[in-house]
Amino acid sequence: MNEAFGFEHFWTQADGLIRANVYLLFAMSLASWFLIFLKAWSGIRARRSLASLEAFWSAPSMEQAMATLIARDPEALLAPLARAALQAVEGDSAASAWSTPSDRLTRALRASIQAATERLESGLTLLASVGATAPFVGLLGTVWGIYHALLNIASSGSLSIEKVAGPVGEALIMTAFGLGVAIPAVLAYNGFARANRALLARIDGFAHDLHSLLAPAP
Repeated sequence: MNEAFGFEHFWTQADGLIRANVYLLFAMSLASWFLIFLKAWSGIRARRSLASLEAFWSAPSMEQAMATLIARDPEALLAPLARAALQAVEGDSAASAWSTPSDRLTRALRASIQAATERLESGLTLLASVGATAPFVGLLGTVWGIYHALLNIASSGSLSIEKVAGPVGEALIMTAFGLGVAIPAVLAYNGFARANRALLARIDGFAHDLHSLLAPAP
């Protein structure tokens, strides 16, 4: 009896819509877990990059500071920021009169922070989308399973457990699949978003320190 209503029985009895839902949920789960592991590893490397700030500020010269930062910045979050700041300060002296060195430095730092933000937040939209849509994909299978149960009742003319157990079990399995895909994606999204806020606050602070260091005196 248990084998008759196990997963193998569910899969053999499933129609095209249910199987398509299962394949879609499996693809969503695979993509979300790939991103979870990728972003987790990226976060570890980003924290290693931030650990290089102390060595940067303690270097005896800007050249050595940049070399230290490049060597210890595997995620390329801080080195491009410092490089863009130096290039803005040492830039073309024939720039427009209204574009002061301080303005160029501010624009370069802002562009580098935006690039770092985009790099840190890449993939989070997919995690949020999976977390938001997977329950509804599972719900579609749930509704379809209940619909089959009602059809079996109508065709038999009587309410019996044999007629409804299979479709109702199918419906519950699809609900579980949808939640099983959505919950890790939502938890990962919230965790990565919180970690990114902390990382971006440190990057923004580094940019302010660079501006104070390199901005020419008025």
